[in-house]
Amino acid sequence: MNKSLLMATLVAAVALAACGKKPEEAAAAAVDAASAAAAPAVAAAASAATDAAAAATDAASAATGAASAAVDAAAAGASAAVGAATDAAANAANKAADAAKDAADKAADAAKDAANKAADAAKK
Repeated sequence: MNKSLLMATLVAAVALAACGKKPEEAAAAAVDAASAAAAPAVAAAASAATDAAAAATDAASAATGAASAAVDAAAAGASAAVGAATDAAANAANKAADAAKDAADKAADAAKDAANKAADAAKK
């Protein structure tokens, strides 16, 4: 692009010089020709930059959405884990209570047996 622009400027300067215009006029005409030639390239570059900025904004928005979804998923997983831990603790507490009740019943039965044996021994 730069080489094409330089060549266009040089060709315009040579053409103007061949037509007999003054060097100042030739230089001004060359600058105008170069500006006219560069205008579409500048517009295209500005459009490309705008498109790139829009794409970057879209990518950032998508990344933010993905991060939000990941946080939501992590929160849901943590909530499920807390629920499972609570259920497991409740089950363990119930089993411990049942075991304590069974042990108390067995201790009471053993105490009754011992009392009955003591009473039988006292009768003899």
